[in-house]
Amino acid sequence: MSERNIRIESVDRQAVEDQDVEIVERKGIGHPDSICDGIAESVAGALAREYIDRVGEVLHFNTDETQLVAGEAAPAFGGGEVVDPIYLLIVGRATKHYEGQTIPAETIALRAAREYLESEIPQLTVGEDIVVDVKLGEGSGDLQEVFGEDDEASDTDAPESAGGDEPSGPVSVPMANDTSFGVGHAPLTETEEIVLETERRLNGEYADENPALGPDVKIMGKREGDTIDVTVAAAMVDEYIPNMDGYVEAVESVREFVDGVARDLTDREVNVYVNTADDYEEGSIYLTVTGTSAEQGDDGSVGRGNRANGLITPNRSMSMEATSGKNPVNHIGKIYNLLSTEIAEEVVDEVDGIRDLRVRLLSQIGRPIDRPHVADVQIVTDDGVAVSDVRADVEPIVDRELADVTEITRSVIEGDLSTF
Repeated sequence: MSERNIRIESVDRQAVEDQDVEIVERKGIGHPDSICDGIAESVAGALAREYIDRVGEVLHFNTDETQLVAGEAAPAFGGGEVVDPIYLLIVGRATKHYEGQTIPAETIALRAAREYLESEIPQLTVGEDIVVDVKLGEGSGDLQEVFGEDDEASDTDAPESAGGDEPSGPVSVPMANDTSFGVGHAPLTETEEIVLETERRLNGEYADENPALGPDVKIMGKREGDTIDVTVAAAMVDEYIPNMDGYVEAVESVREFVDGVARDLTDREVNVYVNTADDYEEGSIYLTVTGTSAEQGDDGSVGRGNRANGLITPNRSMSMEATSGKNPVNHIGKIYNLLSTEIAEEVVDEVDGIRDLRVRLLSQIGRPIDRPHVADVQIVTDDGVAVSDVRADVEPIVDRELADVTEITRSVIEGDLSTF
């Protein structure tokens, strides 16, 4: 066993699944906060890959301060118009000059943002419905200073590149950029699964067949005892809604679909509510031109939405760090939130007898990221199982995942891990 500071303990609380009241939220990909998360992460990935292509290493950058200012729209049955466009500002730092090379970081950022919007939120026409600007201050090009590595402190072998020839990123373990922490938990409760799966399927298979549904879908789950209420805020696209009857039908269609998703995931009582602020008599409904509330008064920021596991979970411990847009090499606010979630999922998948598990990883600035200041694993076991019964199985999994921490970096750069 390594000398990593891994602590495994029982925790004196009920598993979240067994608590009387549970609240879970997810902001869909078209929510203003999620738009900021998505663009910040898309830009981050593009910069990382460009740096690797040009200099063989990921240079210093961060784009996790991206902001959205809402526009103004005039929706109407059959199709309205955007009056004032949404304004989105990509904010952060980036290395623009390195060893005699000039790297067009802002051009790269604008291209990545446009490609993300065209792919994920096609109702927004870039340059008309949304104006994207970028202000990236100059970052440091000194890799040893920013991404200091400690080969002796790590027992992690340098992983091979995806292509098998040249390295595609950092090959040894960098130092933490900050004293910070990440939190992960597993397994998901039924309510968490319902909220996560509902948004994904609404913005997936359902939206593919029903273009009247915009991507700004927010799901709120509440469980009281064995009754689960799912409240959906669904932006409807006016082009596909001919009249009030058509709107009512579209809302009911969403309700029926969500009800089916939820009942596939639980035997508990389920109630589904969609667009509860609507007032049909007054004609006040959630009708949009572009499918997002960002067109009409709702601003957005990176880090104000979903945590790294895709959910907002007030029954769980959460880090307040913004995961999206941070550099994937040594920014703990990104790496430890993703890694702690992965550790929790791996432990629950491989070890029997665990009812609820929380992983907290704390870094210390300048310390190798595979050796956290503490890796704290808190376990609620099944009846008849003690923590001492599973400790010997849990610790090597935690140690293994910490030793392989640079795979988090690779997965993020290659777009295999979601940060929101």
